[in-house]
Amino acid sequence: MAVKALVVAMMLVVHCFDVGLGAGGDGLCLGSPDYGDALAKAILFFEGQRSGRLPANQRARWRGNSALADGRPENVNLTGGYYDAGDNVKFGFPMAFTVTLLSWSAIEYRGDVAAAGQLGNLRAAIHWGADFLLRAHTSPTTLYTQVGDGNADHGCWERPEDMDTPRTLYKITGDSPGSEAAGEAAAALAAAYLVLKEDGDKAFASRLLAASKSLFELANNYRGSFQSSCPFYCSYSGFQDELLWASAWLYRATKDGKYLNFLRDNQGSSNPVNEFSWDNKQVGAQMLATQEYLKGRRELARYKTNLDSFVCALMPDSGNTQIRTTRGALLFTRDSVNMQYTTTAALVLSIYSKTLQSWGVSDGVRCSAASFSPDQIASFAASQVDYILGSNPMGMSYMVGFGGAFPRRIHHRAASIPSIKVLSRRVPCNEGFSSWLPTSDPNPNVHVGAIVGGPDENDQFGDNRGDSAHSEPATYINAAFVGACAAAMGQSQKPASPTLASY
Repeated sequence: MAVKALVVAMMLVVHCFDVGLGAGGDGLCLGSPDYGDALAKAILFFEGQRSGRLPANQRARWRGNSALADGRPENVNLTGGYYDAGDNVKFGFPMAFTVTLLSWSAIEYRGDVAAAGQLGNLRAAIHWGADFLLRAHTSPTTLYTQVGDGNADHGCWERPEDMDTPRTLYKITGDSPGSEAAGEAAAALAAAYLVLKEDGDKAFASRLLAASKSLFELANNYRGSFQSSCPFYCSYSGFQDELLWASAWLYRATKDGKYLNFLRDNQGSSNPVNEFSWDNKQVGAQMLATQEYLKGRRELARYKTNLDSFVCALMPDSGNTQIRTTRGALLFTRDSVNMQYTTTAALVLSIYSKTLQSWGVSDGVRCSAASFSPDQIASFAASQVDYILGSNPMGMSYMVGFGGAFPRRIHHRAASIPSIKVLSRRVPCNEGFSSWLPTSDPNPNVHVGAIVGGPDENDQFGDNRGDSAHSEPATYINAAFVGACAAAMGQSQKPASPTLASY
């Protein structure tokens, strides 16, 4: 009981820190941030990451059209989609994960997102990514997985509007498989279908679902590990997690028993893990399967057991904690783009808490040294959101444009060079490296909503453009944050009776 009381106390005071006032300082206790504003900005970020011809209602006005000939060497249209981070390459594997997370957020927190006036913008962000993935699947056994030479791109510092590095095309086929990439794309399009089927373009939604089924067949029938994006997005966890993840989403989208049977028959591939990322989807599949388990699919019990292990691996003082928290109470998985793991953990914890509450599982999750109620799990998840938004020892937000103190020198090519609408001449590769990457001046373009890689293990952040491990944003950081932020917003408003998502 003493351990449990300590955990609860930590959750209650998690927003209060000594913010640079010295050992004798009074510290600072921050109240709840403006979640609605943060949610809006997190979604706006995706417009600054767009590739292709920008629409008339583009809100990130500092961006311009870019990469309009992508795919032309092989007579396919691979324009559009998202640049994954601060570079100008389109990596299909993490882009698909981004679309899945955005769609999951829209499905689970539709009401909260709508109440904030952001459902239309979120659907637009999902549509933009899903449309690219749909066009990248050019035949039943072909999926284009990357546009751009990663090494050449990283050897240049230039705006996407000026980009002149090779737009090399990479793809997986039946002869050169990549089950991870195909499986994630299948998950993304099934999840996007669940969101976009309510829009006016039902034909587009139907194409998403058909492509999702086709991609699952490509992933499952032509099994092989994805290596074509290496050294940038190599898969280290294998492809079984993506197959489970994709089948779970396809069952949710279609209710076709063959996908449920796949989950049941392959649950031996489900194992306890302590992170959820663009590479490792185990926890995502476990979460979706657990929702089915709670509906009565008791044959899926292994997934719930593994999901409970994930919770115990994250919750402080659980007796099974594997991921430590910093002094400021940030989940710290590793010192390289750590916020990607923080936001995905917060999303899963939020959804699990909501699911447990929906099914009346009041005793929550039991670990070896403590038990955690759904409210405690949700509060811990919300504390991670609050840390990102400013309740931290630095007293700053890690989301660009949110609050008074936020990163000004993010590692992002387009943001760090004046907009083409301001500096209309071409800024070549070498000039970018000599004049714009090394300067200590703030970025000329405020990339509103971008969440950076975050502080180090001591809660310190240098706001250094050259430090990509801590200062670079990524689409999958923001995508997970959208759902976690919506959950924190809903929790702060204390809804009377949480219900399962209607999709």
